Amino acid sequence: GQARRYGVGVGKEGFQWTGTETISQKKHWPDWRPPAEMIAREKKKGRILPAHMPGGPANPLGARALYLGSTLYRIHGTNAPWTIGGNVSSGCIRMRNEDVMDLYERVKIGTKVVVI
Repeated sequence: GQARRYGVGVGKEGFQWTGTETISQKKHWPDWRPPAEMIAREKKKGRILPAHMPGGPANPLGARALYLGSTLYRIHGTNAPWTIGGNVSSGCIRMRNEDVMDLYERVKIGTKVVVI
């Protein structure tokens, strides 16, 4: 194989993590169901999140999602490409849609992912 380099957005303060997981699922234009703790956290800030958002260009998970083990974390696209390069997520690894689409085609279910 050949090494690739992509820009990413990572967990904001308090949401960073490290460890090893494997790709457990891959989805095109995934639906988004924010976890209850995220809905509650955002509600305290005055932001109401939907319980479910179908896949599509407005969805925060973007064009593709690679699910990491049995965690709530994913490597996924975004509907906010200007956030790439920052500490912006709730722990997921965010990529530009064109980059996550490229990565999606290169990795298989069972691929090891090391987050450092």
